[in-house]
Amino acid sequence: MKTADIQPFFATLKAANPSPQTELEYTSVFELLAAVLLSAQATDVGVNKATRKLFPVANTPQAILALGLEGLEGYIKTIGLYRSKAKHLMETCRILVERHGGQVPDTREALEALPGVGRKTANVVLNVAFGQPTMAVDTHIFRVSNRTGLAPGKNPLEVEKQLMRRVPDDYAVDSHHWLILLGRYVCQARKPRCWECLVSSYCDFSLKTPPPQGALR
Repeated sequence: MKTADIQPFFATLKAANPSPQTELEYTSVFELLAAVLLSAQATDVGVNKATRKLFPVANTPQAILALGLEGLEGYIKTIGLYRSKAKHLMETCRILVERHGGQVPDTREALEALPGVGRKTANVVLNVAFGQPTMAVDTHIFRVSNRTGLAPGKNPLEVEKQLMRRVPDDYAVDSHHWLILLGRYVCQARKPRCWECLVSSYCDFSLKTPPPQGALR
């Protein structure tokens, strides 16, 4: 993607969705951290179904610890890899209580020191909870960045670094939400819905998908 096209690309996305939000449901920084930790290789819809039952009962590190491992597993067993995620969340809660006074830290180093919290999870928490201009590269952002030519890279870290360089400062905080939503609902993996895409004119993807017969352009 040409540098000159990046600003109007994001301006178009912002005009359509001025205040994008994560689709994970949460009411506190800890709930966000727990939801993101549980969302690895799972859908936001699936995580929300589980946390709607879990959070009214236990939505602090202390309350999760009080549930015990088996109790926690009972609430999240519908989520993929729930046993390992339960162990990670329990250990994370223990560290939060023992080292951080039960509060979620606001630095990458402290977040990535928590079990089950990798770079992507830390980036989500830093961005969504603390308003930092980080870029959490998931499968959607990786695909959109490469397909459009916005930030090509062979792995998530390469794409992240490219995005941090290329996304204008005015759009930095919200950009990962716009890219996730674009990838989730329009620039889909198997068959991108190019005929519905608001930013297709800025996109480098040459094999644009034509509209299905009878669809409105």
